[in-house]
Amino acid sequence: MAGPLIVSAGGRRGTPKTRAAALSIASNSVLIALKLVAGAITGSVAIITEAMHSSIDLVASIVAFFSVREADKPADAEHPYGHEKIENLAAAIEGMLILVGSAVIVYESVRRLAGDTEVQSLGFGIGVIAFSMVANVVVSGYVARRARETGSPALEGDAAHLRTDAATSGAVLAGLVLVELTGASWLDPVIALAVAGAIVVAGVRLLGRASRVLVDEALPADELDAIADTVVAFGPRGVAGFHKLRARRAGARRYVDLHVQFTAGTTLEAAHATAHALQDAIRERLDRVDVLIHLEPEGSVQPGTEISFP
Repeated sequence: MAGPLIVSAGGRRGTPKTRAAALSIASNSVLIALKLVAGAITGSVAIITEAMHSSIDLVASIVAFFSVREADKPADAEHPYGHEKIENLAAAIEGMLILVGSAVIVYESVRRLAGDTEVQSLGFGIGVIAFSMVANVVVSGYVARRARETGSPALEGDAAHLRTDAATSGAVLAGLVLVELTGASWLDPVIALAVAGAIVVAGVRLLGRASRVLVDEALPADELDAIADTVVAFGPRGVAGFHKLRARRAGARRYVDLHVQFTAGTTLEAAHATAHALQDAIRERLDRVDVLIHLEPEGSVQPGTEISFP
């Protein structure tokens, strides 16, 4: 019986990811300054809430920036499987930051509802929030595209932050317009509370996605089916069956290992060549994947556990 065959694929994609994270940092820094000035001028808790939200986004963007740089480092003696899970850890941190920020927003909103809620000079604040919404839509779209291209969970989390910020900016903008038209200042903290609820939903979703990867949850069923279908297609090339298929994600990469059985009489050289071809075929179905194949003879598995082909 031959030992395991390790076949790897992929390469570093640090430059596009770090550029996207850097753009997010610059955008959030500008928006925080504008919102703080607008909040000070208007006294609007909703605008101050938006500044706080952007501050959380800035921290998340900084976390994403450094995490994608670390994740792109090649495997070493201390991290033989690479550093990709740093991105998932970063996404989890971003999710927790969102939840902490929403708690602060709720506290400030309730405090304003119980006390003075007067706002003034809303015209400038409305302009700042409108600009913020447009800026976040543009930047989040760019970051999301880079996240899809590179499979980066850290950038995915950063894009989620920015999309949430854009959505909450839209809600705050509508609310500020209502306050300006009606003079009902109590609407300002109520809007902030609604924004906090939306932020909580986004944070819980992001934290859940990151946690599933950190505990090595299996790949989605459609991806597992794609791997199985690929192995089945190799039946005519001497592959008699397979079992112990396991697959997980770490950062932008997928890791797959399985035992593949070969028909009696297949030479080690032929099985080795077929295993390489099988790895290439799996790579065509799934991007950024490392495959570990254990070669076995056809009759090595106990009855009832072998998966054979028709």
